[in-house]
Amino acid sequence: MKFKIYLAKDAKLSESICVLGWNNNENVFSCGNDQQMYKWTSTNREFMQVAKLPDGFVPSDLHWLVSKSGNLSSSGSTGATGGKAAECLLLAGTEGSFVILNKSVRIDRNVVAHSGTISSSRWSPDGSGLLTAGEDGIIKIWSRSGMLRSTVVQNEGPIRCARWAPSASAIAYCQGTFVSIKPLAANSKMVKWRAHDGMVLCLSWSNNTGMIATGGEDCRYKIWDTQGTNIYTSVADDFAITSVEFCPEGELLAVGGFNMIKLCHFTGWSHSIVRFNQQVIGSLFNIVWASDGTQIAAATSTGVLLFGHIIERELRNRNLKALTIGRKTIVLQDINCRTSDTLDFPERIIKWELGYGHLVVATIHQIHIFNEHYINTPIIIDGRSDIRLIKLGRKNFLAVDHASIWIYTYSGRLHLNPRYAGSQTQVAQLNPRCISLGIDCLAVRDHSDQSIVHVFDLLPSATRQEEPYSIHSKAIVVEVAVCRFGNPHDQYLVYLDANQDLYITSVHDGSEFITHKIGTQVTSVMWSSDTNILVGLHDLSYTVWYCPGEACADPTLIALTTFTYDTSEIGKNIALENFEGANVSFRSSGAIFTVSVKTYCVILHKLFAENQWEKAIKLCRLAQSQLLWATLAAMASKRNQLDISEEAFCASLQIDKVYHLGYIKSMSPSSPKHMAENSIMNGRIQEAETILLHNKRPQETIRLCIRVHRWREALDLALKHGIDVDFVLSQRKKHLQALEREENDPQFLQQKKTP
Repeated sequence: MKFKIYLAKDAKLSESICVLGWNNNENVFSCGNDQQMYKWTSTNREFMQVAKLPDGFVPSDLHWLVSKSGNLSSSGSTGATGGKAAECLLLAGTEGSFVILNKSVRIDRNVVAHSGTISSSRWSPDGSGLLTAGEDGIIKIWSRSGMLRSTVVQNEGPIRCARWAPSASAIAYCQGTFVSIKPLAANSKMVKWRAHDGMVLCLSWSNNTGMIATGGEDCRYKIWDTQGTNIYTSVADDFAITSVEFCPEGELLAVGGFNMIKLCHFTGWSHSIVRFNQQVIGSLFNIVWASDGTQIAAATSTGVLLFGHIIERELRNRNLKALTIGRKTIVLQDINCRTSDTLDFPERIIKWELGYGHLVVATIHQIHIFNEHYINTPIIIDGRSDIRLIKLGRKNFLAVDHASIWIYTYSGRLHLNPRYAGSQTQVAQLNPRCISLGIDCLAVRDHSDQSIVHVFDLLPSATRQEEPYSIHSKAIVVEVAVCRFGNPHDQYLVYLDANQDLYITSVHDGSEFITHKIGTQVTSVMWSSDTNILVGLHDLSYTVWYCPGEACADPTLIALTTFTYDTSEIGKNIALENFEGANVSFRSSGAIFTVSVKTYCVILHKLFAENQWEKAIKLCRLAQSQLLWATLAAMASKRNQLDISEEAFCASLQIDKVYHLGYIKSMSPSSPKHMAENSIMNGRIQEAETILLHNKRPQETIRLCIRVHRWREALDLALKHGIDVDFVLSQRKKHLQALEREENDPQFLQQKKTP
């Protein structure tokens, strides 16, 4: 992956370009010391004068606020937003004032803000306000109309650069050799650290990953987290780093210096570097990304404006490899057949994904669907513009634009347009980690309340297509993932919260999702495309859950079917790349490392999906692995295969479960107690209670609640039916005596006082 750079026609102006910004995916506005504002077109790289600023107003920063389907939003730290029409232009000056211009580039407001030069001026991510930071050491927050709201920072010494947090809850700024993060909440502690040996010249805050990039006079660029921990430090360049900028999605970073521009991963390592050795164009300032994340514009100290777009992005999926070789061209190769097809598109490519035998490409106004067997006859969907995200599933794929979520079949038919409360205003904030497409369901994290995950059913005529179920987490959810394999009743969803805890639930549990915690200190997760095997990444290791769905209710089975491996030999800052079949791909510092999971376990999952129990047990007898036996035990228990699960539990040395299975098998298979005990075996306690109560067996239900220490439920049932109250109290007393504790439950204390 690299930039293909073009210099603008009549590239060098009479004056240097001070500020730069995109107002849509095609047009760039610039302004220099001559107070002339120009509009440049990225397609032909020509420019025209559109306005003249007031005399004496020399610009120091520029940022567009763009309207997207009637909802104001901006890219915050990128300085580039996409949309149909620009609403407001924020322009700061060297004499301490800023102006707000309308879409006709006419001045609406002119506000004196600082006593010296304004070094940074940025619209907030929601467009409701703006910040200004100046060389007087002050950062102020203003309303959209230019009214002062608050002064959040007052320091001695000039502030070089300031940026909003993606959530607008804090401001990061650099002053001298230090970088600080000032939270806007009351009584919050400021984070400050020494970032470079020389002055910090530039700063950028990623929208989705939360990383902070800085560049300084020490000729290095560095990546930090929000606590000031150094993630990456580059080698020293020949000259100072004058600009850093994350793309709108936060996955890529552009770094500029003297006669040099780099394309980097968000963790710091470099994809490519371009050096201008033939001519001196000067230091690159004001690198800005277009909202589609495929192209940049940058101004230099000598008045040169350059454009660049990303090429040679490569995707691999099984036997297919796709590579972009131009703005409108993709080469698709079949490695097995040794064939290659060049796909030319009438418009510029914005997003594209490869998987499940299909290539889906979004251009400016269309979506093209290619089947690997029918490359020359693509299916084209017209009218879909501003596509921000594409995700492929086994049956469908989803496309997210700035207004809505669209789910299509690979035949080009619109399958579903899922909506939930406030979805139209939140879609612009969606990122790949907070939306997941499974076989028959879609999971989306709510942006207004980030502890809620909405689950849509994709089956035809399902009620959850219009009224999704909601999963409520105790903490903020940072990532959701739905499994990509299995039968309709074997679909699971996992989510990571802000505490890095991993939870799993069955998608088809109904409105009351029962969640189980199966991991801690997990940074990212990914399901296999062919089995219900899950891999999770930690700081210095990775974990494979070979049977997370069926074994989640039993901590012993989870422990037997989970393995953790060290990644110190792979390197630092590892990212999950792909999980196909039995192969897991990691990426570290640009290199791809592939490891294999247990092949026998992959085969066992496929036999389980096909209900081939005889072959499954023969496989376990052949391999004689405790992992396989434990996986088979969990699967067979869920499908009520008691004989198979009994042998599997015995082979995995779970003697208590073998005795319990023998007790279950002694009952009549059609009896309510047999069904209840089987539910208990699978960890579904509430279901067992419901079965017994539905068959009018309250006494057995009370004893079941006592067995599993659900004391309040037992007491409530005893009081409701007027039976066994003394028995519940006596068992509770024995339980507390064994634990050497005193009674503290108000309900039981009340019953003791009642004669």
